[in-house]
Amino acid sequence: MLGYITLGTNDLDASARFYDSLFAEINVGRIMEGSEQHGYIVWAKDDVSTGFSVLKPYDGKPAQPGNGNMAAISAETPEKVQALYNKAIALGGSCEGQPGDRGNGFYAAYFRDLDGNKLNAYCMVAAEG
Repeated sequence: MLGYITLGTNDLDASARFYDSLFAEINVGRIMEGSEQHGYIVWAKDDVSTGFSVLKPYDGKPAQPGNGNMAAISAETPEKVQALYNKAIALGGSCEGQPGDRGNGFYAAYFRDLDGNKLNAYCMVAAEG
């Protein structure tokens, strides 16, 4: 359904380092970059998968995280969710909810990037029993 999601950043270089390292945990890399004047970076598994992008706002005003906005990163296993969460925190992100079962087979962790954008790493797990 979604083609890509974009989050604003006030420091494209710092954001690039954060997401390069974070997305390496799930074998996702850069697929597109813009010029310094209109700087942006897009990460995805390939050029037909949903992309994740950061950019400095086009209007020149400071980037600000939205209240109630969140981007979710699909992970294959609870261990990958934990690895993404750990990496985000190690890179200077902040905790918004430790990894764990949220019910109905939804396993997730919540954190914020360096600009305060809220992210979620999640996977669906089969119910035991």
